[in-house]
Amino acid sequence: MNKIIIFLIAILTAAVAVACKEDFKYPLGGGAPKLSIREVTTEAHFGDSLSFYVSVADDGTALSTLKVELYFSGDKVSETVIRTKNYGDYRGKLFVPFFKDIPDGTAQLRFVLQNVGMVEAIETKDLELTRPDFPYIDLVTENTTIRMERTGINQYAVTGELPQKVRAFIQAPAVGANGNNITFGWDNGKIVEGSTQQIPFSYLTPGVYTISFNTFTYEAAPFQSYEVNGVEMRMLDDTHYAADLTLTADQEIAFTNIPTLDEWWIDPDFIREDSGRLLFNALSGKYRITADFDKKYFIVEAMDGDETAKLGQDGSGAIWIIGEGIGKPSLGNEVGWVTEKALCLAPIGGKKYRVTVVAGQTIRADAINFKFFHQKGWGGEFTNERLSTSSDLIFIGDGKNGRDPGNLGVMPDKRLTAGATYMLTLDVSAGIDKAVLSIELK
Repeated sequence: MNKIIIFLIAILTAAVAVACKEDFKYPLGGGAPKLSIREVTTEAHFGDSLSFYVSVADDGTALSTLKVELYFSGDKVSETVIRTKNYGDYRGKLFVPFFKDIPDGTAQLRFVLQNVGMVEAIETKDLELTRPDFPYIDLVTENTTIRMERTGINQYAVTGELPQKVRAFIQAPAVGANGNNITFGWDNGKIVEGSTQQIPFSYLTPGVYTISFNTFTYEAAPFQSYEVNGVEMRMLDDTHYAADLTLTADQEIAFTNIPTLDEWWIDPDFIREDSGRLLFNALSGKYRITADFDKKYFIVEAMDGDETAKLGQDGSGAIWIIGEGIGKPSLGNEVGWVTEKALCLAPIGGKKYRVTVVAGQTIRADAINFKFFHQKGWGGEFTNERLSTSSDLIFIGDGKNGRDPGNLGVMPDKRLTAGATYMLTLDVSAGIDKAVLSIELK
């Protein structure tokens, strides 16, 4: 029994000792940290890795950390921290950031040595900073590197036979013994340093033109701008540009700077051609027009403010198609069950909505399986209880006839006539739960 008691006492004593050790804190104050800067440059380039060499000591109090901080105009822009367990010499490096629009000038290096009592020794040095004068910079594409020559202070360019679109990031070489490669890439619609995301340079046509970049202002060219009715189209990605604008029925639509427009597919539901002019062919309202330069067609979508429109309880708004067997400008771009690709029907007034298709081109002639929705996404939908048709060509699924409730199908043993144009009109004037689908051969 005595042995057990002695053993328990030993365990409790050890636990108390550990607890006391964990609770021990160095007292604040005390000590006299000493900092001696033995080596540090007084001149550097933006983008350099700045070397330093210091000696640290105290009067017997343990040291904690050495911080080296860089200040531009009173703002700390870079810092490195070294754990100083022992007195002695320490070497390190501090990165000097490369920012746009920052001219040559004097920065401050701040050395802060701190001991465990939070007592500090501080030394400050001025640092003369200049922007590196790169002898050249490189335009780095996926397949090649194109050299851009210096054409002026901070200005670089290359002129040559180039494709219409050049996707590349820019890399500047290291300058001097402490320099680093600096990269410039694309981020949220602008050029930033430190990125390798490709910059979407573009020109009106392929051929001989110039790509330029300024390493001070980050101004670059060319970025081809496109407009519709005077509204500049914003870039969504390398091949898609969009603009939101209010259009009225029969209003002329004019696109600016889009090459080979005569080769583009024009959606007849929203735009009709009349004597060489393009006229708006749907109900007046706000729309988003997206130019797809890859497939060469315009996506037109009804809008409500900054969001795609939804079908209102009163039958106004928009109706969308999601599913298989239909796609614009061709079946090669089938919608499928991808909500982001949902097709907007054209509102034509009277709470009616239209989609025009060509069998074998924009709709399958023998097998379709798509549905009408209240929005560009999942949610409200037209099931067979809310949708009817008298068509002898297309039927509405009920879950038992080969299609899910509301999904459309081509009647068994029938098919759409290849090359023929069909107009599908959805009428919700009697209520959105009493929609009627009509199919007309044009």
